[in-house]
Amino acid sequence: MDTTVIALIIGVVAGVLSGMFGIGGGVVIVPALIIFAGFSITMASGTSLAALLLPVGIFACIQYYRAGYLNIKTSAIIAAGLLGGVYFGAELALYLPNMLMKQAYGAFLLYVSWVFIAPLELMKIRKPKPEAVTDEIAKENFLILFLFGIFAGVLSGMFGIGGGIVITPFLMAVLKFNPKKAIGTSLGSLLLPVGLPGVIVYSQNGHLSLEYAAFMAAGIVVGAIFGAKITISLPAKKIKLYYGIFLLLMALDFIFQGLIAAKL
Repeated sequence: MDTTVIALIIGVVAGVLSGMFGIGGGVVIVPALIIFAGFSITMASGTSLAALLLPVGIFACIQYYRAGYLNIKTSAIIAAGLLGGVYFGAELALYLPNMLMKQAYGAFLLYVSWVFIAPLELMKIRKPKPEAVTDEIAKENFLILFLFGIFAGVLSGMFGIGGGIVITPFLMAVLKFNPKKAIGTSLGSLLLPVGLPGVIVYSQNGHLSLEYAAFMAAGIVVGAIFGAKITISLPAKKIKLYYGIFLLLMALDFIFQGLIAAKL
């Protein structure tokens, strides 16, 4: 299949999931580039970060903002942390084996997916607990958000994932954000070119394909619009369930990648 077509398809799929779940799209892009384009994990990570440099989620963010599901202040604080952490993550990816980090993060996603899917509640074994959900954050959480942004940035730089796969569950599970607002705020934090320091590191070491990055970015723009429309139209309870299933798949993917890396 033609390079352009592959890149566009990957971009559109990543964009739909980005708009639906507030992720950057890297969790789709990186494994897709490895499987369908034969990229190494470092080349895939660098190219993924480059594809996410432009404000590819801008139109999806506008939809979330108009619907009242985007906290700009929270997004800005997290973005500042992301910018600081992504450089160190990229450096770690080049010099340290990351199989244990992948497996550990996969285990974390398994736990979060269990919380969101709540299988015992689905099977009527346990009654759902009432949740105190907030759309705003207290001032004392600003430092926590910034530090968490740095942590998300390190993971973003290491795995080329954009950071949203960390940010959205954090806002939902820890700060008790409304699911739709958590997704919109996560997307907002990824609008600025927070991955630039990491892209520079990967580019200087020859781990970047600008051609793939450009066409995937175009696909993400289109896909994210449709993803945002899907999520905004769904009830919050269903979003948590679908997001939990998505996290479960991503958890298994991270654990599997870690096992593969351990054997190489």
